[in-house]
Amino acid sequence: MSARVPRSTPQPKHTEKHSKASASVRDVVIGMSDGLTVPFALAAGISGAIAASHIVVTAGIAELAAGGISMGLGGYLAARTDVEHYENEKRREQREVEEIPEAEKSEILDIFRGYGLSDEDARKAGAGLTADRKRWVDFMMRFELGLEEPDRQRAPMSALTIGGAYVVGGFVPLLPYILVQNSKPALYFSSLVTLLALFVFGAVKGALTGVAWLRSAIQTIVIGGVAATAAFFIARLVAG
Repeated sequence: MSARVPRSTPQPKHTEKHSKASASVRDVVIGMSDGLTVPFALAAGISGAIAASHIVVTAGIAELAAGGISMGLGGYLAARTDVEHYENEKRREQREVEEIPEAEKSEILDIFRGYGLSDEDARKAGAGLTADRKRWVDFMMRFELGLEEPDRQRAPMSALTIGGAYVVGGFVPLLPYILVQNSKPALYFSSLVTLLALFVFGAVKGALTGVAWLRSAIQTIVIGGVAATAAFFIARLVAG
């Protein structure tokens, strides 16, 4: 009688649940958070001195235009700076691989040892890696300098995303002033709407970044509320 071969137990399929957040999500967070707080503070600050809501709206829209352009330009320059910094460091690393290869190989061994490899395993892995100059440089960029290659086409999209998110977020606290003629009651509605928008924005941000949505929502309300309150009192002081 032949021995029965035990059947292998099927392994459950492993599904990785990593956050899908990207640079675009970060840009939206930057633009929207500023858009919800800065225009609110400006409108709230001047509403104490001006009763007519349409004047507050005019000033708010002017600020949205200037702020959106400024935020977009900042996003563009930041993205371009990331690319230029990466390219400069890569050229330096390529030069060091050419001019002082032994020192660079020693750094590779230190990196591998830091991950728990023995000296022999580190030397074997290092020998295989340094056989290809491109992979060698890419490895040093990532594991020695901690730099990931940025998207060279991202700068214009980053500018549009941050600037657009700022404008969209800024219309939220201005909407009550558009609908209510007197700035005093409009201020109360604007405060409620802005807090609600901060809560929803925080919840969505948490869902996109893998953080508990309620925790993210409360955190966004607290941080945004403190920032808006501080800016409000500053604007009130300036407005007199």
